Amino acid sequence: MSTAHRSRKSPQPDCELREKERPTCAGREQVVLVGLDGFEQHLCPAHAAALWLTDPTLRFSAKTRPQGITAVMWQAFGGGGRR
Repeated sequence: MSTAHRSRKSPQPDCELREKERPTCAGREQVVLVGLDGFEQHLCPAHAAALWLTDPTLRFSAKTRPQGITAVMWQAFGGGGRR
C-alpha cells in the first residue's frame, strides 16, 4: 500500500470552447459564466472575456474564484499599463 498523499481534487476540465485552431484559448476552465436561463459555461479566461464583453446578460457564477475573475478582467482590459 502506498502512503503517498493523493489529492482528492480532480483535474480542471478543459475549456468548453477550446479548439485546436484557437491559440488564444488558455485551455483550462477557470471561470463559470451563467446566462439568464441559468445555463453554465465553463471557460478559460480568454474565452470568458470574449463572451462577457459581447453578452451583457452573462454573469460570473459563485463557483468562479476571485483569481478567475481577475484573469478575465486582465484578458478583457489589458492591465499592462505603465505606472
